[in-house]
Amino acid sequence: MNAKPTGGAPGGRANMKKELSERFQRYRHVWVFVEFEHGKIHPVSLELLGEGRKLADQLQVELAGIVLGSGRAELDEAARAAFSYGADVVYLADDPVLANYRNEPYTQVMTALVNAYEPEIVPSGRHGPGPRPGRRRRDDAKTGLTADCTELAIDGERSLAATRPTFGGSLLCTIHTLNYRPQMATVRPRVMAMPEAQPGRTGRIVEFKVDVAEDSIITKVLDFLPDTANEAEQMAFADIVVAGGMGLRSAENLGLVRDLAAVLGGDWGGSRPLVQKGWIPSDRQIGQTGKTIRPRLYIAAGISGAIQHRVGVEGADLIVAINTDPNAPIFDFAHVGIVADAITLLPALTEAFGRRLSVNRMAS
Repeated sequence: MNAKPTGGAPGGRANMKKELSERFQRYRHVWVFVEFEHGKIHPVSLELLGEGRKLADQLQVELAGIVLGSGRAELDEAARAAFSYGADVVYLADDPVLANYRNEPYTQVMTALVNAYEPEIVPSGRHGPGPRPGRRRRDDAKTGLTADCTELAIDGERSLAATRPTFGGSLLCTIHTLNYRPQMATVRPRVMAMPEAQPGRTGRIVEFKVDVAEDSIITKVLDFLPDTANEAEQMAFADIVVAGGMGLRSAENLGLVRDLAAVLGGDWGGSRPLVQKGWIPSDRQIGQTGKTIRPRLYIAAGISGAIQHRVGVEGADLIVAINTDPNAPIFDFAHVGIVADAITLLPALTEAFGRRLSVNRMAS
């Protein structure tokens, strides 16, 4: 692995070029692991197919979707979705041992696929706490992995340039896996833009025989209980998000954020210091160490805008920042900046939007 801050000297590229070995020439193609559960594909997989398409086109190779599971009808549906979002080929493994996601069988099958077909780049989704299959596959494939990336690009001699925040989110670092293949990275949901689907687009399917016995797997799935109670999980996909920071000065003033979000029909969250203070639960945190969002409108009230927060929100179509400090970092990337006290301005916005939306509803 080799890391350099973004904007490094050109000499870094020359060194990387020299270090790449001829033994990597047989590694080709970009793979995206397609996560789906109970018939539903996780949106991060579709986002990564769009990003993988760009990488594959730049390298002039194929983009592959990896579909693992049990039940051919469901797997074929996932394969069709992968084709419509950019895949040229789908590697498909259908076996009862893959009926429910478990680290052990999925890692074994994915590792066998990698060893058999030798892909060049393998990005996968990373969301929430718990199992991290990307890291398990990295260990078994004896390669490197860059986690929580905010940007993927090709640099040097077919080297994946994976950019992620470092030093507590104060810097962005670009990492290259120079001496190992495949090059692996994980990306959180909503970091990459959702590509446009191309209905009817097709490709070829390569079936892969699974050689994993159920008796060899320690973990057993006894039942599946969907988590329908956690409303914060939907925040990453809301069209409108209002968030508060330390500029609100007290936990009670977060009610002003929730009120405005409710009037706008959106969701709400906050910055990392609010979680550290115990003012909001961790699943409401927005930023690189929390949730990444891509709403049509993001209103940040009393948030300074440190880089770890920036990478979690800069995909928003419109960012409106409210802060009493005219030199706050958030004004460097906000589309609209308002120098004002959020505690005073938020109630005024809630009242104004409430009147305007009521008039529109009556007119319609």
